[in-house]
Amino acid sequence: MKILLDSVILIDHFNGITAATAYLRQTRGDAVISVVTRAQVMTGFDEAAREETMLLDSYQLLEISKPIAALAAHLRREHRWKLPDAFQAALARHHDLCLATRNTRDFPPETHGFATVPYTI
Repeated sequence: MKILLDSVILIDHFNGITAATAYLRQTRGDAVISVVTRAQVMTGFDEAAREETMLLDSYQLLEISKPIAALAAHLRREHRWKLPDAFQAALARHHDLCLATRNTRDFPPETHGFATVPYTI
């Protein structure tokens, strides 16, 4: 199963968390990112962040379509998630992906079978 990387996984990598870096290496051919992840991660970069942007560019990018937006709205109402989390869940469900995240408050794997927590810190 392909993996949708949540923003926190990439942010951990850029913050020097070795478990995140190891996970990114392990899932290299199977991982994708969303426009949500790209925007959230790039918020922490300055204009000269060329190396970081190159890493993001190496992943397939999933965009938000009308059906995904509708599913995100439904999930947001149902789970009371923030909109970025609802988009991530909708993208994962729509594309039959596993969402790799550390956000166990919103995505406890025992409740949301599409979520996985690849490491803890």
